[in-house]
Amino acid sequence: MDSTISSRERVLMALDHQEPDRVPIMLGVSNATGIKMTPYKALKASLGIEAPDNYLYDWPELGTAAIDEATMRRLHSDVRGVLDLEPADTLARNRNRPPHSDYIDSWGSGASEIKPGQWFPMVHPLATATTIEEIDAHPWPDMDDPTRVSHVADQARALAEDNRFAIVATPWLLFPLERAFAMQGMDTFLMNMALYPEFAETLLWKLQDVCKQLMANFLAELGPNVDIIKIGDDLGTQQSLLMSPDMYRQVLKPIHADWIEFIKARTDAKLMFHTDGDVFPLIDDFVDMGIDILNPIQTSAGKMADLRALRDRYGSKIVFCGAIDTQRILPHGTPTEVRAEVRRVIDILGPGGGYMLASVHTVMDDVPAENILAMVDAVVEHRH
Repeated sequence: MDSTISSRERVLMALDHQEPDRVPIMLGVSNATGIKMTPYKALKASLGIEAPDNYLYDWPELGTAAIDEATMRRLHSDVRGVLDLEPADTLARNRNRPPHSDYIDSWGSGASEIKPGQWFPMVHPLATATTIEEIDAHPWPDMDDPTRVSHVADQARALAEDNRFAIVATPWLLFPLERAFAMQGMDTFLMNMALYPEFAETLLWKLQDVCKQLMANFLAELGPNVDIIKIGDDLGTQQSLLMSPDMYRQVLKPIHADWIEFIKARTDAKLMFHTDGDVFPLIDDFVDMGIDILNPIQTSAGKMADLRALRDRYGSKIVFCGAIDTQRILPHGTPTEVRAEVRRVIDILGPGGGYMLASVHTVMDDVPAENILAMVDAVVEHRH
């Protein structure tokens, strides 16, 4: 390690708005803070690390690597993840399906191969639905299947006993809006919010109820052995929101508030909310609902680019996680430019604590290994 304090202590200090020895690094523990398989392979090759090409959530079609421990340490990552899984029968069915056929998850949604090795969510089981009867008729997944979470208690307990890294729990896509997109398609569901509002709200609350079943089981298995729970819903675009602030507050905010209350009643862990795009108009709502950490701070999107304004207005109210650009700097910058951007961001968001560094969403296929290393090494070099 690169300090006399542990990674977990470093993270907890930042979460408590205290300034640790350096800014904590959040990398490799979810699909929102991970590395895709192509750059992961390149990273291992550049470091001379031999480790299996395993996938996060045991899900190759997602394309995000389950990063080995040696690489996680070289990346100075201060966190380790505990995940849920799809049920054993769903995993087995997908492993044994015909090559290149659609991946179908336990919800009935899934992905199609758009070119060799690349998958895109195109299977939407409720794509044509507009009635509450169709919601009721859908075969909803069994969230009490023990194989979803049977590994969680042992993994979390081992990390807690080790007590070196902050434990981040990242159940897969237990987010009502994004799950509605998976069930209907994004364009279709957003249209239905306007054309069939009763249907849309009924679907969201049904998804909420199903997600709660799994979250309750997941949290029960974790027990006290967790520091951060990641949830979220992508609400922003490059320059605005997916819906008006009024529609968000009328339709989705009550669901998110209910979701947050449900989780916080079952754990003392901090709550990290992941939402891409320019969500500046909703940050007051996030604070109001009790969100502790906002991720990924997409600096290429609208007002989220103004880090000083974010820090001045919200720095004492919420912890920022992310802010290292994945649209221009990481894929197309030089290592020197990456280091300069890391220093710039830390100088704005780091003083006084309340910031964890991460890439803006997952490190994608176009990011060279040397830029990943430049990002994390700059944190250690720059420190405060």
